[in-house]
Amino acid sequence: MSRRPASRLHPRRAKPLRRALAVPVWADLALRLGAALALVFFVVLIHWVDRTGLKDTHDGVVSFLDVFYFTMISITTTGFGDIAPVSDKSRLIEAVIVTPIRFAVIFIFVGTAYQFVIRRSWEKWRMRRIQEQLTGHIVVLGYGVSGGEAVGELIARGTDPGEIVVVDANGARLENAEAMGCNVLEGDATRDETLAAVRIAQARAVLVSAGRDDTSILMILSVKHLAPKVPITAVVRADDNELLARQAGADNVINPVRITGLLLAGSAQGRHVSEYLSDLASVGGRVQLVERQVASDEIGKPLSQLSSGGRGLRIYRQGRAIGFWEDGARKLEPGDQIVEIAPTCTAESETPMDGPQG
Repeated sequence: MSRRPASRLHPRRAKPLRRALAVPVWADLALRLGAALALVFFVVLIHWVDRTGLKDTHDGVVSFLDVFYFTMISITTTGFGDIAPVSDKSRLIEAVIVTPIRFAVIFIFVGTAYQFVIRRSWEKWRMRRIQEQLTGHIVVLGYGVSGGEAVGELIARGTDPGEIVVVDANGARLENAEAMGCNVLEGDATRDETLAAVRIAQARAVLVSAGRDDTSILMILSVKHLAPKVPITAVVRADDNELLARQAGADNVINPVRITGLLLAGSAQGRHVSEYLSDLASVGGRVQLVERQVASDEIGKPLSQLSSGGRGLRIYRQGRAIGFWEDGARKLEPGDQIVEIAPTCTAESETPMDGPQG
C-alpha cells in the first residue's frame, strides 16, 4: 500500500475541528431579542405613565401611539424633535433611566452581530489554532456503540472532553460527541490527511473502533505509519483478526465477543463474578482498576503496601508481568507500572451500614 511521507501531508486540507457552542444559536438569538423587546416595552410603560411630561408639537395630544413612536425613535437615537420631554421630571427620567436602557439595547444588537458574524469567524480561527497545537490528547477513531461508551467512560473518569478528539465519517454520530463537549472532525480515519489533521503523532493514546475489523486494522496501520510511538487500543470482533490487529501495530486488542463469553462463563461459576467484573471495568461502580507509575514513597515496599490504599494486583517491570504472589512483588522498584484495585468516590462516600467495601 503506497503512502505519502508524513512531512508532505497537509493538515489544512482536511475539515477543521468542531466543538459545540454552550448555547444553541436559535436559543441565543431568542434570548437576545427577548431581552431587547422587554427593555423597549419597559421604556414604553415609563413614557406612558409620564406622558404628561411630553409635548407633541403636531397636535398637542400624546396618545399611546405617540408614546410608542417616541420610545422607538428615542431608543434608536433618531430624534425628530416632534415629541420631546418638557418637564423636569421627564427629562430626569430620560437621563437616568431611558439613556442607560438605550445603551443596553444598542449593546444587545451589537452583541448579536458579534455573536453571529464576528464570533463565528473567531471560533473557526480559534479551533484551527487548537487543531494546530493539539498535544497530549486522546483520539477516538469511530464513534459507534463502543466508541461512544469509551468516550462516556473517559469523561466519567475525569478526562476533560476538550482533550478528546473524535473522528468519524458519520455526521449524526459526531453531533452526539460534540454535544458531550468533545472536539470532532468529520472524515475518513484511514486517510493520512485526516489523521495528520488531528495531530495523531502528538496524541496520548488512540482508540480504534470502526465497527468492521478490516477497517479497524487499516486504521491501525495508518496510525502506526504516522505515529509509531503512540499507544493504540483497538476493538476487533473476530478471533482470527486479533493477531492481525497486533501485527498491524495495536498495543491492546479488545474482543467484545470474548469478553462477553468470559462474563457468561463467570456467572456460571457464581452469580457475583460477572457483576464484580463489570464493576471493575466502570468508574460508576464501587471499585475500579487503576494503572499508574510507582510512587517514590512506595519504592522498596511490597505490592501489598501501596500508599494509595488500593490492593495491588500486578507489576509491569521491563516488559514482564509480575503477579502479587510472585517473588518480584515483594519489593517495588523505580519505573514499575502498578495495576491495583481502588475504591471509587461512590464507595468512599458510603456509610458502614452499606456493608464492607469492595
